[in-house]
Amino acid sequence: MISLRRARGADALAIGAVHVAAWRSTYPGILPAAYLAGLSMSRQARMYEAAIRSGAPVHVAVASGADAMGARGPRVIGFATAGRARGGPFGRRLGEGEIETLYVLDDWRDRGVGRRLLRAAAAQLAESGCRSAFLWVLRDNPSRWFYARLGGRPVAEAAIRVGGEAVMQTAFAWDPIEKLLEATARAS
Repeated sequence: MISLRRARGADALAIGAVHVAAWRSTYPGILPAAYLAGLSMSRQARMYEAAIRSGAPVHVAVASGADAMGARGPRVIGFATAGRARGGPFGRRLGEGEIETLYVLDDWRDRGVGRRLLRAAAAQLAESGCRSAFLWVLRDNPSRWFYARLGGRPVAEAAIRVGGEAVMQTAFAWDPIEKLLEATARAS
């Protein structure tokens, strides 16, 4: 069984492991190899633990039972974070709420986990009063079709530096946020 819940501090190491594994499987040839090799699960875990302890909404997907695939107990297989739009060159012009992260381990992709996490993040944004939402995805990310399929409109592009190299990213937006909530519900 795969369930969703708010993350707890004890989930931080597993969240860090998902983050590193997802980046290493998604971004070869897109981000510098040395940067990907240097990703640290413990550094990511510390960052997510601080976010969870500060009350930031972090949602985790947890596999248990037969879906845990040999794990000794429930296993975090994906997560999402969202909050009020961060600053940056576009500020809140792209949307009031921002989905900051959405990562799912490879073995659980194409099973609806990402869609469910995205819905949880969007619902949390809507509950906090956000009327629109957006996210950034690297332009060469092979999974960017996922956001377009759920009705995300490409609304901006910008270069960011990752590992010392410039990479392009695209912002997908849902305005009003109900478009995202409806799209993720329909895909159930």
